[in-house]
Amino acid sequence: MDLDKVRKKLIQNPIGRAFLWTASKIYGAGVWLNQSAYANGWKAVRSINARVVCIGNITAGGTGKTTTVLLAATELAKAGVRVAIVSRGYKRREKADKPVVLFDNPDADWRSAGDEPFMMSRVLSQYKVPVVISPNRADGATEALRRFKSQLILLDDGFQHHQLNRDANIILIDAKNPFDNKQLLPYGILREPMTALKRAALVVLTHCEQVSERELESIKDDVREQNDTIPILESVHEPEYYMDICQARQVPLSEIKGPVVCFSALGSPETFENTLKGLGLTLKQKWRFPDHQHYTEEHLRSFEQTRGNLPLITTFKDFVKFPNNWRDILKKDVYVLSINLKIRGGKKEMDTFMNVLYPNFANLKK
Repeated sequence: MDLDKVRKKLIQNPIGRAFLWTASKIYGAGVWLNQSAYANGWKAVRSINARVVCIGNITAGGTGKTTTVLLAATELAKAGVRVAIVSRGYKRREKADKPVVLFDNPDADWRSAGDEPFMMSRVLSQYKVPVVISPNRADGATEALRRFKSQLILLDDGFQHHQLNRDANIILIDAKNPFDNKQLLPYGILREPMTALKRAALVVLTHCEQVSERELESIKDDVREQNDTIPILESVHEPEYYMDICQARQVPLSEIKGPVVCFSALGSPETFENTLKGLGLTLKQKWRFPDHQHYTEEHLRSFEQTRGNLPLITTFKDFVKFPNNWRDILKKDVYVLSINLKIRGGKKEMDTFMNVLYPNFANLKK
């Protein structure tokens, strides 16, 4: 079920709108009570002996957290910082009581970790960055510190979870749909009121390549109404190459042209599809699935039977959820698009990003 479509449909009639408005007020009261419980000491806040930085958002839906976490972890690891990622493993199919650690374990199953943490672990394996999955972020961070003596813990999401004390919050805002109607869930898309931006040390606007400069300035004005001193950076998602998964080789972006078909299970599938269009491809068929969809043999057979011998393109996040026998079904011309996040500007803007993550980061490379 596409909850966003349901919400938009309900908003179109008075009764549905009243229901969503009431539900939003109840949700807001719950958010306030939870924050008050931690602020007043009714719930305990845990601290660990490492720097903790959260990369999160204040809205529902995809804002580019995964690519931002990958950029942060890669640059930190290259500079010699012992960094670990802690994630709750949203919608993982097999739950575990203790934290699940992905590190040098090629036989690990994505079902026990969740698709996004599993994908991050595979991408970051060359940098020896552990990914710890736990619904309790404090337990996950403690496990990372115990096993890897981590100097810095990156929280993948978790801005609304206050149990673990953090040193800085980096908030991502999707420039395509920053705040919608500025209402809380489910009437709007806000997880918290806009005032939550006061807790942020840095704001990064994502998908800036898909909006105008005027729209970007409007978003910045909204942010500065809540936090007039916060640094605001712009970022873009840049495609790097295609990975031909059938032949295990990188393919230049220029090599694939004309009509293709694609599928994805993302928080924002239109972003992926727009990227393909921006590369000059014509999408003859596109399949959209709910975020974190688990793919079966039937799914793959359907793709193979209906794509009409056209190239089939998906994302790394989707590929890691293929069934083990996918090679028996998909024989050729199946590609994964590799996308990186890039901070706009120059050295100054990148230094701002990295110094929020790890103060005096620039000095590590000297």
